Amino acid sequence: MKVNTQSVNFSADRKLIDFIQKRMDKLDMFYDKVIQSDVYLKVENTSDKENKIFEARVKVPGDSFIVKKQCKTFEEGTDMAVSSLERQLKKRKEKLRAHI
Repeated sequence: MKVNTQSVNFSADRKLIDFIQKRMDKLDMFYDKVIQSDVYLKVENTSDKENKIFEARVKVPGDSFIVKKQCKTFEEGTDMAVSSLERQLKKRKEKLRAHI
């Protein structure tokens, strides 16, 4: 699956982009009809330690899922968002199976 990664107001290094790509690729195991994934990485200018925002939009036929997580690191946000997307994709797959 192709993951479009955009970092807002900073440039993400190659290791972070590869990490996100690897984690998002695991979503194909749970739902194989994923069309596209868009990931937005943002850093808020606050004194709070949890100032990294990870936002992901996963498009599937007829629907799209959006997850937004705010954490201390982008890696932590990625893990939390991917696990949330896993649950949503499993739920969608179960609903589709129920209709068949």
